[in-house]
Amino acid sequence: MKSNEDDQAQGWRKRQIANAVDDDVMCYRNDVIEEVAKAIEQFHIPFAADTVASFAAFIREMKR
Repeated sequence: MKSNEDDQAQGWRKRQIANAVDDDVMCYRNDVIEEVAKAIEQFHIPFAADTVASFAAFIREMKR
């Protein structure tokens, strides 16, 4: 039968692994968001300039 300490240690390791994955993903997040915002700014034909600027601003607000 597992002790409470074993459960806590296992939970700690799972959190450590989850945080490492998050850090790996987060280092690219802002770069990808900026790339998407720049691509949307090139999308002028079907929308007015104000709409495109609003979309780009909304996407840039997703940065952390």
